[in-house]
Amino acid sequence: MLTNRQLLILQLTVNDFIESAQPVGSRQLSKKPEAPFSSATIRNDMADLEEMGYLEKTHTSSGRIPSEKGYRFYVDHLLTPEKLNAEDSSQIRSVFKEKAMETEELIRKSATILSELTNYTSILLGPDTSLHKVKRFSIVPLDEKRAVAIIVMDSGRVENRMFNVPEGFTASDIEKMVNILNERLVGTPLANIQNTLIREAKMVLEQHVQHAAEMFTSLQRAISVEPEERLYFGGKMNMMKQPEFNDIQKMKTFFELIEKGSPATTFFQNDLLGIHVRIGSENKHDAMEDCSIITATYSAGENMTGSIAIIGPKRMDYGRVITLLDIMSGDLSKELAKLTIDGGTAGRNGN
Repeated sequence: MLTNRQLLILQLTVNDFIESAQPVGSRQLSKKPEAPFSSATIRNDMADLEEMGYLEKTHTSSGRIPSEKGYRFYVDHLLTPEKLNAEDSSQIRSVFKEKAMETEELIRKSATILSELTNYTSILLGPDTSLHKVKRFSIVPLDEKRAVAIIVMDSGRVENRMFNVPEGFTASDIEKMVNILNERLVGTPLANIQNTLIREAKMVLEQHVQHAAEMFTSLQRAISVEPEERLYFGGKMNMMKQPEFNDIQKMKTFFELIEKGSPATTFFQNDLLGIHVRIGSENKHDAMEDCSIITATYSAGENMTGSIAIIGPKRMDYGRVITLLDIMSGDLSKELAKLTIDGGTAGRNGN
């Protein structure tokens, strides 16, 4: 059980190290108005905190730095979320000022703003677009042999899929086909569109449209969908600004991790709703042993979620990052809810 004075000294030590990246000494803390104790008293308490595993002594200085256990205790018991100033709040809101942005663009801009505000690396995991539902379906002939299927989703995202048109297929046939597909496909998740086509549309098409079987095969192949992970990065190079990553090998290991297409589970460990902090070895990946990851979830329409992560050194500014993530996840959820309601008004995203 830590005494009140030890709690204060641990808090001040972590705060100082976060700010300076330099080991903290007892004399340094004794000059603070919040710690009206002698240098000797503080030194004794720091030694006790080291013995209990909350602080570590460095090889190059008489000062101490927080251990992983110390950071964990700090985050769980001593942390006070930081209030944002007007400039930071304005910068976050700037993401949402532009109208008619589609989901992907909004998420990408959010990642960029977070990296700029924190000077750390941000990662946004977009919602699985295969769960978006069809709002409108159309087919536009390009020439006698090719057409493009345009699928407008309830999120505002637009999928463009090129396919071959069989010989003899007329504009009237295309119109009939589009009408049937809209009757049968609207409200269907993109991931289920293939099954719905076969189960509900194929027979009707063959009854009412000439050459429907041949056209159906071509269209079915074009609109096949695989579930995907969409990771959006902001500030990949920001870790180079951190003194902990002056080590070339550490930087190489970190960049290999984020550049080689690592799965989302590397950064997001099935986190539940809310803010979650993982420190050092809690990340369960060698390349992340000197990092902390703070994650938050956001909603992206009905029954859909995405995640946000900020990666920084273990001495990252936890209070500031938690506040930024809390605000950004809330604002992003509200904006994506609007996009879902107003789906189809956003710009097209070709595939």
